[in-house]
Amino acid sequence: MTAKQILDAFSETLMQDERILSPRERDLLTTLLQNSRAVSSNNNTETQNAVVATIAQSVGETVAQRAFALLGGSIVEQILGRSEIAFGTAETSEQNGVGFAAPQPPSRAPQPPSHAPQPPSAPQPPSHAPQPPSRAPQPPSAPQPPSHAPQPPSRAPQPPSRAPQPPSGPQGVLPSNVPVSQEGLADVNSGVGVLELPPIARARCVVLDEFLAPQELNELIGYTLQRESEFKSSEVISPSGDPGVIDYNHRRSHVLMDLGKYESLILDRIRGALPRVLDQLGMDEFPITHVEAQITASNDGDFFGAHSDDSQEAIASRRVTFVYFFHREPRQFAGGELRLHDTKTTDDGSTRQTGNYQSIVPQQNQIVFFPCSVLHEITPVECPSRGFADSRFTLNGWLHQ
Repeated sequence: MTAKQILDAFSETLMQDERILSPRERDLLTTLLQNSRAVSSNNNTETQNAVVATIAQSVGETVAQRAFALLGGSIVEQILGRSEIAFGTAETSEQNGVGFAAPQPPSRAPQPPSHAPQPPSAPQPPSHAPQPPSRAPQPPSAPQPPSHAPQPPSRAPQPPSRAPQPPSGPQGVLPSNVPVSQEGLADVNSGVGVLELPPIARARCVVLDEFLAPQELNELIGYTLQRESEFKSSEVISPSGDPGVIDYNHRRSHVLMDLGKYESLILDRIRGALPRVLDQLGMDEFPITHVEAQITASNDGDFFGAHSDDSQEAIASRRVTFVYFFHREPRQFAGGELRLHDTKTTDDGSTRQTGNYQSIVPQQNQIVFFPCSVLHEITPVECPSRGFADSRFTLNGWLHQ
């Protein structure tokens, strides 16, 4: 086996360990390398090699530090494991009346205990002496009632421990009061009939950072700001299926439909990332018949109520939604979070929220993918300046099958 084969095998092993390199970090590296190749595609091999070498050095240093830390931790665990055997032996011998303390130098440690356990005569006087103290400790035994008193408080905190869980809903953690968590609590031997709870559809998404090269990002921001006058009020499809409806009670923002060269740019990057995105979403690959794309500007008070992107017949062929975040630096807005809701289907066939959701805060040069069937919303944006250039921008769209 050659040295290169050994290194390749070792690298493959390290890549499979998420403690060394997380899936999101692997995606980020893939994106960075793709961007470097795209930017230096004009036969500038020297630049591309320099970028790859820089990334390789940074990755190598990071992986080495993490690997050394894990190796050191493993060695410490083994030492502690062996020490626990020694500790256990010392504790057993102490229970049998041997006056050895910890695995410290036994010659000195036994001396302090020798006053109590070793000389039988010594323990006897203490046995008489402790009796009076034992009556003194009895008053201290009064603290035992307090020890029983804390027990009620120990039961009281249990309800609060369930109360804080619902706030964790925005972080994607199921609160204990969500119906789905109650299915496992039913006693199958109780003989009591329990209605089967409706299945819950979990919100799934994939997040990729640094999706465009810095130069491409800056050019996209410039292109967007130059076309402020071309943005129009956002439209929705009415419940009856009529397109082109403006409903400020459900959606408020402005959109630009002409993306220029940035439509093909973003779609090329999406096609390159799509196989691993679909794999992480648990979706099968599908032929893309066409793509919708637009740039959305959301300013002070703008929002989009909860909805799914394939709920109407006219858009039923949509399969994957993508949302690419960008804005002018420094960021001048707050809010505008993308919330992806878990849902359940009721008896009448309608879809309702469970109260559990993931919340994604807009980050510069970040893209989010999720199935079009996922119920989602955009929380209200706060932009004190109300200037168009300070808006929350997205290049968002849908892949059709």
